[in-house]
Amino acid sequence: MKLSSVYLFIFIILVVSPLSAQLQTENNISSSVESQQSVEIFEFNSVGTQNRAINLARQLRCPQCRNQNLMESNSPIAKDLRLKVYLMVNEGKTDRQVIDFLTHRFGDVVLYKPKFEPRTYVLWLGPLFLIMLFGWCGYRKVTVSIAN
Repeated sequence: MKLSSVYLFIFIILVVSPLSAQLQTENNISSSVESQQSVEIFEFNSVGTQNRAINLARQLRCPQCRNQNLMESNSPIAKDLRLKVYLMVNEGKTDRQVIDFLTHRFGDVVLYKPKFEPRTYVLWLGPLFLIMLFGWCGYRKVTVSIAN
C-alpha cells in the first residue's frame, strides 16, 4: 500500500506537474500575445496624438525592468501600461494626468526625472554635496602635504 502511494506521488511530480506548467505557460503566452497585438495595432485619433503618446511612453520607466522605458521593454506590465498610456492620451488626457495616474499607482519609480521635493532632496543634492566633500578633502590633503 505504501509503495503504490510513492508511485502515485512520483507520477504526479513527473507527469502532471510539467503538463500544468505547460498549460500555464501557454495561457501566459496567449494573454501576452493578445496584449502585444492590442498595443501594436492601436489606432490614434491623429498623428500628433500618436507622437505625444510615444514620447510620453519613452519618458516613463518600466516598473518591472527599471532600466528600460515603456517603449523598449517587452515585459507584460510594460505592454499593458503602454496601452494604458495610449488610451489615456487618445481620450484627451494631458501628460501631467497620465504621469500622475502612473505615479499614484506605482510610485515615483516610473519617473526618470523625479520631482524636486523634500523627500528627493538627497537624490538631487547628494552628488553636489559629494563633489564638494571630495574637493574639500583633496584641498586639505594638498595643503597638509605642502605644509610638511
